[in-house]
Amino acid sequence: MQAFPNLFELPIAESATKLAYETIQKGKNAFGVAHRQVLANLKNTFYPNLSTVQAWDEATLQKVQERQSQLMETDWQDAQEGVYPTSLLFDNPWDEFFRLYPQVWLDAPKTWQRASQKNYQEFAPEIDVEGYPQYYVRNFHHQTDGYLGEQSAEIYDLQVELLFGGTGDPMRRRVLAPLKRGLAVFSNIPASQMRILDVPCGAGRTLKQLRGAFPKAALHGVDLSKTYLQKTNRLLSQDRGDLPQLLQANAEALPYVDQYFHGISSVFLFHELPAPARQNVINECFRVLKPGGVFVICDSIQLEDSPELKAAIDSFPVMMHEPFYPHYSTDNIVERLQTAGFVDVAQEVHFMSKYFIAHKPDSFS
Repeated sequence: MQAFPNLFELPIAESATKLAYETIQKGKNAFGVAHRQVLANLKNTFYPNLSTVQAWDEATLQKVQERQSQLMETDWQDAQEGVYPTSLLFDNPWDEFFRLYPQVWLDAPKTWQRASQKNYQEFAPEIDVEGYPQYYVRNFHHQTDGYLGEQSAEIYDLQVELLFGGTGDPMRRRVLAPLKRGLAVFSNIPASQMRILDVPCGAGRTLKQLRGAFPKAALHGVDLSKTYLQKTNRLLSQDRGDLPQLLQANAEALPYVDQYFHGISSVFLFHELPAPARQNVINECFRVLKPGGVFVICDSIQLEDSPELKAAIDSFPVMMHEPFYPHYSTDNIVERLQTAGFVDVAQEVHFMSKYFIAHKPDSFS
């Protein structure tokens, strides 16, 4: 039986494909804006004393919209240049959206109540919190059961998409181009022998992007949460391709031998770590990276690169219960990377995320 060709391998006009991508992204953004507005109105009705983000003025709003448009253009151009297949731009889990979106609404009143009571360490009786770092045992984002519950693992990525207007994956994909450039130093190694670690892997969206860009590489993922690892396994089992090797572990003590990986990615982790843990994770990533290897961090913007968003940066940790975010917003991550031994550290900003690209010296021993 003849297989159907891949849609994106057909001679479809580039402009039509780009228009489809832009239309989908604009639709996601409009829906995200509407969702956040309705949610904010309801929260203000039932919990009027909860903190709110100061409204952006026209100039700031225009700047943010320009950043978002540039993110979409960069995402499109990277696909056109072969950093990853164009099909990855259209990887939208609509079935999960319709199944999980009601759960987001059902969980919202619980988060408001938890926020109003300043209850930051509430977990269901059946959840075992023993053995985790103290900074991890909390309800980040006021979400039910923090990162330890099954529902949290199910709806987390959808919540990110709604918060950022459908740009979660485009922001994650910005780690792929610098990873490919950095891994070029290992061009003499077969693609199947390339090892890439995602720390933490969360619910698996970044690993899915990595598998699209590096289909033959041996992918690995580490996370503290068992439920998030289970979600990652379910997500990546839906498509063809080798499954990443997943381990439940603390990124401050990675369970790998020295100089094991060629590349490492870390997405949306560092703003949720206290300063000492940030340095510990960086040190560990340096340890397990091969000489010449590349380490790419994606996290929140900081005050130095986004001073016009200071009001939002200052209010975000209160709104979302991010206790370590204020320090992160002014932390010198470049200096931390250099302290660990990394060199040639570059920085990029895409929309609401900041990226640090660091290299382990070739001569390190």
